[in-house]
Amino acid sequence: MGNFYETMLNSGMGRKVLGSVGLPTPIELNRYSASQTTFLEGNVLVGTAKNGELISDIVRNLGDSDAKIFFPSAALTASEIVKAGSDHSVKVTQVECAKGMKEKFNVVIFDASSIEDGEGLTQLYTFFNPIMRSLTSNARVIVLGRPHMKAANGEKAAAMRALEGFTRSISKEIGKKSSTSQVAYIEEGAEKQMDSTVRFLASAKSAYVAGQVIHVRKSEEVQYPDWHKPLAGKVALVTGASRGIGESIARTLSRDGATVLGLDIPPAEADLNKVMSEIGGELLLADISSKEAPAQIAAKLKEMGGADIVVHNAGITRDKTLANMPQHWWDMTIAINLSAEEHINNELFATTTINSGASIICVSSMNGIAGQMGQTNYAASKAGVIGYVQYMADELAEKNITINAVAPGFIETAMTDAIPFMTREVGRRLNSLSQGGKPVDVAETIAFFANPASSGVTGNVVRVCGQSLVGA
Repeated sequence: MGNFYETMLNSGMGRKVLGSVGLPTPIELNRYSASQTTFLEGNVLVGTAKNGELISDIVRNLGDSDAKIFFPSAALTASEIVKAGSDHSVKVTQVECAKGMKEKFNVVIFDASSIEDGEGLTQLYTFFNPIMRSLTSNARVIVLGRPHMKAANGEKAAAMRALEGFTRSISKEIGKKSSTSQVAYIEEGAEKQMDSTVRFLASAKSAYVAGQVIHVRKSEEVQYPDWHKPLAGKVALVTGASRGIGESIARTLSRDGATVLGLDIPPAEADLNKVMSEIGGELLLADISSKEAPAQIAAKLKEMGGADIVVHNAGITRDKTLANMPQHWWDMTIAINLSAEEHINNELFATTTINSGASIICVSSMNGIAGQMGQTNYAASKAGVIGYVQYMADELAEKNITINAVAPGFIETAMTDAIPFMTREVGRRLNSLSQGGKPVDVAETIAFFANPASSGVTGNVVRVCGQSLVGA
């Protein structure tokens, strides 16, 4: 949130005026703070369908937090959760879940992996119906299932795919409290790779991620690193790092322990130098669409020990309706937003500059999903990024490299500040959280993808948009 609207929200009279004209008064989002000792504090309610397959790993994760763990006293599931707690030396507390209950929950996690058919979905209703008014503001709801396309039969596939519609709808119901809901599909055999996803979604780092789907697949097992410095010892390339979202990405990866190579065009040298000086990074000036750039980047990264994280953030817009667009605007947008990423990656692969266990993260856009008037070139380039990520995931998995994309929605930057007032205010409200995001929200999601423990998270496209109503 920014400018006039935020000023209004910070005063009692302002909130009254906004309410009187029917405008939303969103609750401020809780974001990551280094003062938090673990990924999660507060009250967590854990539930499971009968014979839940992931409940033990859920409890195992929570054992590394400062949270107080509760479970419902439902006869069919209580013993399973008690056993999971006992197996991992984690204390769990029984609670009677009913409407009007006094307990309030910061996080709710439900293991739906064992639901076999449509009738079994009743267990979602039974668990969630009594507790929906017992969520705090900035709460997290996480439902875990199995990938529907790998189900044993159509009934199981239908039940698992239903979880997506369920969690997206919950997210829209609780968004007014700045709360979110997501579903994570855990492939069989990938239970030990789910840690980074559960911890990210349960934490304040996922503040502006709402109504999303994350797939976790089998991969090399990596123990979860230090919560505050998960990227210690890693080398990260961030293109377009001098300002805006790129600057926030660079600062966040550095905060998490990475050494950052920030890249931008020569006219941005002063801004880039300032950012890299403040975070102890190195800089490289180059036009990523030039023929020389891939070799320059590879050579610099080689000097730094190779790349563990590659973030393709640099991009441009050249907006006009297709009938009025000059061809050089089309060509320039595709070259910088899409082709440059492919050429850089190809050079890094050919020169073995990307290390084993590395992560590639591409910045797409909501407009690459939904399209936009006057942005045929931009939307095509960003949709192309998504196609590239989804195709390359299997190929790179063989090299122990992950590749994912983020698709930002309305993020507060200098660019959005230049949008006309009313257009800007409407843009901020068109999501379940009724507010714009911040560059750090995009950066936190990229840092999640870059986490070594996210070795099973690949081929995903996560929208950082507060569950935008456009392209949802």
